[in-house]
Amino acid sequence: MQQILLIGAGKSTAVLIKYLSEKSSEENFTLLVADRDLSLAKKAVQNHQNCHAISFDIFDAESCETYIAPVAIVISMLPARFHIKIAKVCLKLKKNLVTASYITAEMKALDVEVKKAGLIFMNEIGVDPGIDHMSAMHIIDRIRDNGGKIIMFESFCGGLVAPENDTNLWNYKFTWNPRNVVVAGQGGVAEFIQEGKYKYIPYHRLFRRTEFLDIENYGRFEAYANRNSLDYRKAYGLDDVLTLYRGTIRRVGFSRAWNMFVQLGMTDDSFTMENSEDMTYREFVNSFLPYSPTDSVELKLRHNLKIDQDDSMWEKLIDIDLFNSKKTIGIKNATPAQALQRILEEQWKLAPEDKDMLVMYHKLGYEIKGKKKQIDATMVCIGKNQTETAMAKTVGLPVGIATIKILKKEITTPGVHLPISREVYEPILRELQQNGINFKEKQTTYLGYNPIGGVSN
Repeated sequence: MQQILLIGAGKSTAVLIKYLSEKSSEENFTLLVADRDLSLAKKAVQNHQNCHAISFDIFDAESCETYIAPVAIVISMLPARFHIKIAKVCLKLKKNLVTASYITAEMKALDVEVKKAGLIFMNEIGVDPGIDHMSAMHIIDRIRDNGGKIIMFESFCGGLVAPENDTNLWNYKFTWNPRNVVVAGQGGVAEFIQEGKYKYIPYHRLFRRTEFLDIENYGRFEAYANRNSLDYRKAYGLDDVLTLYRGTIRRVGFSRAWNMFVQLGMTDDSFTMENSEDMTYREFVNSFLPYSPTDSVELKLRHNLKIDQDDSMWEKLIDIDLFNSKKTIGIKNATPAQALQRILEEQWKLAPEDKDMLVMYHKLGYEIKGKKKQIDATMVCIGKNQTETAMAKTVGLPVGIATIKILKKEITTPGVHLPISREVYEPILRELQQNGINFKEKQTTYLGYNPIGGVSN
């Protein structure tokens, strides 16, 4: 039997391991689940058939090669910064590789050697990136096949809590890495194109320029801009597109409230705070406000942010227990972002019975035979439980399907890839649909960029 090596047994792998286990006998392979923490690997394997847990340290070069040498293909579910170490070993030993992470410059630099070796290094094959690429290219290619020209492409994705478990005033709970939420949008300006004009949103304005999205049966959402919209022009063949915009989905009102933290400086990750370990939540808030011998922390904050006492924004701050004078941050030398994350993790943690929800929305405007038209495509996936989450499902299934397709030589084009070719996206989207991950499309009237307001012209 052939062997698949899965490196990394974290929370995102539950559905992936289950899928590969169920396919193992039919496709004649065994699955090795490897982690530095052997107990974590054993817990991930459980009683799945044809699955075995092993201890694996990527910093032990000899051990790394020993485990990779006999396998047919490697899946790296490690943190993204470690993929390149695995990739170099795979290249040396001539093994195919699958990851769910963005292609880095280092990974892309291996493309010539990977092609020369006849290998496939498939990246960005999770949900975002991953399902977004495949579903978008499926529609883009179909429009082009019919003689149409893409003039607008907007794409949005967000991990949220399922409607029945949406129980706080922020309409949000952490369903993935909390740190990514707290520092979202930092590190560069958001760039996009609107009706042929380049637009830029600096971080301090990011959460006050949002789009509204309506999804049937799920209501209204909002989205703030991602940093990397322009990176998709070349990848999708949209060099002449008039509008190109990608964003992150939240429930309406979240971004306005989050902007309060941004304006105060609470999301800053560039410096550490004195005495943060013993700092109370209230002291944390007060450290960003001017001194007053008479005014309370609450009054100073409302004055600083110009929030009335009956404003819904104020209720949101109260809802997260931000002014508690007894609870402490408990992190030594914490940055403001780390301190804020600690506070929010307590309030936005999923309850044991809670389910998560993954939402994706594409808008594609196109011109065909002199007429402008538009297709809107939406996908909503709700998790089964705390193990088989929507996020684990939408990340794990595309990774697993791609791995087997490569193993069976149904995907054969060598190189460092993202999943935008028909060879890749067509069979994977078909199988995703069989597993309940499908897009609802509707033809709508083309009204141009953002017809219902949000981002200004």
